[in-house]
Amino acid sequence: MRYRFLIYISHTYALPIGEPLQNEIRKRGFEVKWFSELDEPKKFFPEAGDLLLDIRKVISYEPHIVLTITDVVADFIPGLKVQIFHGFLANKHSFKKGHFRIRGFFDLYCTQGPSTTSIFKEIQKTKPHFQVQETGWSKVDPLFQIPEQPRRKPTILVSSTFSPKYSWTYHETVINELERISKTGKYKFLVVLHPKMAADKIAKIKSIQHTDFEYIETPDIIPLFRQADIMFSDTTSAITEFMLQKKPVVTFRNNKPSSHLIDITDASGIKSAIEHAFNPSEILAKAIEDYVNFTHPYFDGESSGRVIDACINFLHEDKKKFKLKPLNLVRRFKIRRQLNYFSLRSYREMPYTPKD
Repeated sequence: MRYRFLIYISHTYALPIGEPLQNEIRKRGFEVKWFSELDEPKKFFPEAGDLLLDIRKVISYEPHIVLTITDVVADFIPGLKVQIFHGFLANKHSFKKGHFRIRGFFDLYCTQGPSTTSIFKEIQKTKPHFQVQETGWSKVDPLFQIPEQPRRKPTILVSSTFSPKYSWTYHETVINELERISKTGKYKFLVVLHPKMAADKIAKIKSIQHTDFEYIETPDIIPLFRQADIMFSDTTSAITEFMLQKKPVVTFRNNKPSSHLIDITDASGIKSAIEHAFNPSEILAKAIEDYVNFTHPYFDGESSGRVIDACINFLHEDKKKFKLKPLNLVRRFKIRRQLNYFSLRSYREMPYTPKD
């Protein structure tokens, strides 16, 4: 059977999550299209045929499987709705509003590792309208396929969340200290910004660039992970992505500091924390390894394949044991208003069995 997949996204940061999935789908000879309700990601699609520009074309496409890299998905689109996630658990929100919030739109959750699988399975016991399958995360597949990049001096990747509440990396005192350290010539700093970052912070970073303090604008930071020895950040899921290489991370006022991080609370401690990261203790190295194995114990670069297998297997599974998804009428109306498509059709049932 030649399955039709739809990769459903909103922001540009979903592109490097979807691309490994697209590659796996095409490798198997199946069909794949993309859809985004926002304009910005559309600039990155040179092949017009790969991107469905209108929700009506999505409906006509009739996907068998919808790989979703957003928090919600239009319920009136046919097909199995699969949550892929747009980041690792970053502890920026409460349990109820964060990574484990069940909005009632998904049939299958493809989880990243034991730390999230166990919790989703517990939730499933009281909300039996979805399936949980641990697969690993597609975005980090290239991390294990790209060779380490040669570098002329110790390299630090600077990253941050966009949320003002947690975006300490780009606090004035922190930036001034990073700039000062960079001018010693001892380290190379690669600086990336979240696409939602405030314009004034972006302007500040651009204004202080020099040979050893380079701002890089890209929706895909995975290649930069391979160029860096350590990371400097605050509270963002990119920390976990980077740490899968078992490389140390220095955080500034992390929301939930733990033993696998070198967390500091004052800019005066940045220099010594960086030195510690370049010479990690056995205790720190063990804490990093334990954290990685609990979060994403897949280092083969084959998570996309596991996702596709899980989707196809579940598509054909007997779903009589599953309950109807919750109505969630307010959210469903908001999606229709956003997409300007007021269909009364809704695929609430657990589903979808392919016709062809």
